[in-house]
Amino acid sequence: MSRIATTFANLKSNNKTGLVTFITAGDPGPDATVPLMHALVEGGADILELGVPFSDPMAEGPVIQRACERALKFNVGIHDVFGYVRQFRVTNQTTPVVLMGYANPIERIGSAAFIAAAQAAGADGAIVVDYPPEECEEFGAAMREAGLDLIFLLAPTSTEERIAQVAKVGGGFSYYVSLKGVTGAGNIDTEQVAERLAAIRQHVKLPIGVGFGIRDGATAKAVAKVADAVVIGSRIIQEIENAPEGGAVDAVRSFTAGIRAALDA
Repeated sequence: MSRIATTFANLKSNNKTGLVTFITAGDPGPDATVPLMHALVEGGADILELGVPFSDPMAEGPVIQRACERALKFNVGIHDVFGYVRQFRVTNQTTPVVLMGYANPIERIGSAAFIAAAQAAGADGAIVVDYPPEECEEFGAAMREAGLDLIFLLAPTSTEERIAQVAKVGGGFSYYVSLKGVTGAGNIDTEQVAERLAAIRQHVKLPIGVGFGIRDGATAKAVAKVADAVVIGSRIIQEIENAPEGGAVDAVRSFTAGIRAALDA
């Protein structure tokens, strides 16, 4: 059983909702990434999404765009990201790490090289925002063969055909984007989320994480009533941005602990 499957099985047996957290690798600087990953786990994160910096992150709002820009100033690229995962694995062998990003860096090194490097580093899966599931059967099969989960986004506008394709190709969990638009935007309508998840679950048997627009404990707790996990990214990046120099790790740990406490209340 993969780390992701094990994590969700443990959450279910303990009647808990998962907390999936996102940071951009290399932000606010290269030396901060691994300490931030550990701080997220210490705060109560169950799964880590580690963003691969990219110059044109089309699904991201201004907060994560700025994080990418800061990381790219240090020339942090996909091979550095593999290195961060390797470092993290020295002392943490249990928390799943999902690489999240865009097709361009993968295409540049080749999908086979990406899969081999991700597996060797100790990653558990990938979310590739601009890889449509209809074109990913071969890539998904290669990921599965390497013990990696290919995770797809679903949106309020996803058709039944798209949902069925994600059910066919996807692994680990499905990521439901609760809002139309980019990361960090808008307010969540939890009733609408519940309706969409019910429709998605007719096809998708994987756990479902809900993200985009979850900014505090109250929102996270409301979403947790209908989702298997909540996903928080932009709000964590804001904690990093607003922290005093040298204070990002403590700020992120404290914020994550607050969300965990709200989910467990």
